[in-house]
Amino acid sequence: MSALTDLLSPDAVALDLEAADWQQAVAAAGALLEATGVATAEYTAEMIASVEEKGPYIVIAPGFAFAHARPSPAVLRTGLSWVRLASPVEFGHPRNDPVDLVVALAATDAKAHTSAMAELAKVIGDPARRAALAAAADPAEILAILEGEQPAAAAPSEPPATEPAETGRRTTNKILTVCGNGLGTSLFLKNTLEKVLSDWGWASYITVEATDTISAKGKAKEADLILTSGEIAKALGDLGVPMTVIENFTSTAELDAALRANYDV
Repeated sequence: MSALTDLLSPDAVALDLEAADWQQAVAAAGALLEATGVATAEYTAEMIASVEEKGPYIVIAPGFAFAHARPSPAVLRTGLSWVRLASPVEFGHPRNDPVDLVVALAATDAKAHTSAMAELAKVIGDPARRAALAAAADPAEILAILEGEQPAAAAPSEPPATEPAETGRRTTNKILTVCGNGLGTSLFLKNTLEKVLSDWGWASYITVEATDTISAKGKAKEADLILTSGEIAKALGDLGVPMTVIENFTSTAELDAALRANYDV
């Protein structure tokens, strides 16, 4: 069993559900967390409130929303739910709407689920597996696809052969990936970024830290660059370091371009 399927039981998978809007879609994912003993109804309300407060920052790839909230007493154990919608719904994201897949995470802390998030990021970023998941007939087939090995992805074109060059400004060789809660979407972004850094041969030179909006404001001075969503970028404001908005958190091509622009590659 993979780290991902260890957190996702068949009873927490629902296929081709009808939802009138994004609130109903997130509520359906939350109801599965409740039914499987992962979280209480209070946590479902917290997930919805997070989007109402911060905007559609959980829509991190085309057609995909990763619903979550901060660890709280409403979380009984770390787990996931999976909702494939019969008809896509709009969350209000300028590029990644409409959404037909909602995965919800409830976590007791910020570390227990990192391996599962790395696996999920690879699945969502793989068009072949996304297509297979969209066509799966039942929860058992979904879990079987998630258990499958990830095909080797092509490295970014012409990766730099040397370590990061001087940019003309103070450098710390640290990048922050930021989301509202610091344990969900920022981890997706961190995993994709680390894949690009590894392909470039830069993994030993640059540290990537996933964090939340509050912590990011205090840690900004430690970083060369902040990567985040459009909604979170607005909430952060000008922190005195370069900030790049990423639309697709699973796209190595988009992260490759962001690195090249900010490190003068």
